[in-house]
Amino acid sequence: MAKVALNKSSLNKQKRSLKTYNRYLPALELKRQQLMLERNKAEQALEQAKQRVVELRALVEEAIPMLACKEINVNNLVKVTDVKLATQNIVGCRVPIVESVDVELTPYSYLARPHWVDSVVRQLKEMVRLRIELAVYQQRYELISEATRITSQRVNLFSKVLIPDTQESIKRIGIYLSDQERAAVMNAKLSKQKVLAQQDKTQGGQS
Repeated sequence: MAKVALNKSSLNKQKRSLKTYNRYLPALELKRQQLMLERNKAEQALEQAKQRVVELRALVEEAIPMLACKEINVNNLVKVTDVKLATQNIVGCRVPIVESVDVELTPYSYLARPHWVDSVVRQLKEMVRLRIELAVYQQRYELISEATRITSQRVNLFSKVLIPDTQESIKRIGIYLSDQERAAVMNAKLSKQKVLAQQDKTQGGQS
């Protein structure tokens, strides 16, 4: 706890600080709850994206024996040409979101290649898109998790450090000022008694 001056000015300052902390804490707590909810959503979206990649990879692997046919060239059939990302504000946390993924297909003759090539091309396009989305979902989850961690630290700082310390300072200053006030009253009474005693002594001497 920082050292505070034991006077009325410091007492008023501590009371103002406590009022500010108590005003901000509910808002911080609400933000933390909202971020935790959004983090759970981001985690679910990330897991779902991972699952879609796994499922699609299994489909592509089924085509591996056919892709191994050297007479059929499927190299560089799919190429990403552009990825557009936007920024989404989630409870004050700015995270990326995929707007569009442009994929270019290398032209190929429908007559020179078997019918299954078309299916593989569609799967490759989907895999490329899913992998980009997966990377973005991962980044979203990490950013929201970090925002949740920072907000939780701030909530703990207010609720477990700043507010208790300020309350203790107010109590300590209050006790000190009360003691000072009582001491002043006692000193005043003692001084008055001395004055009265001195007056009595003077009057007694004169008579």
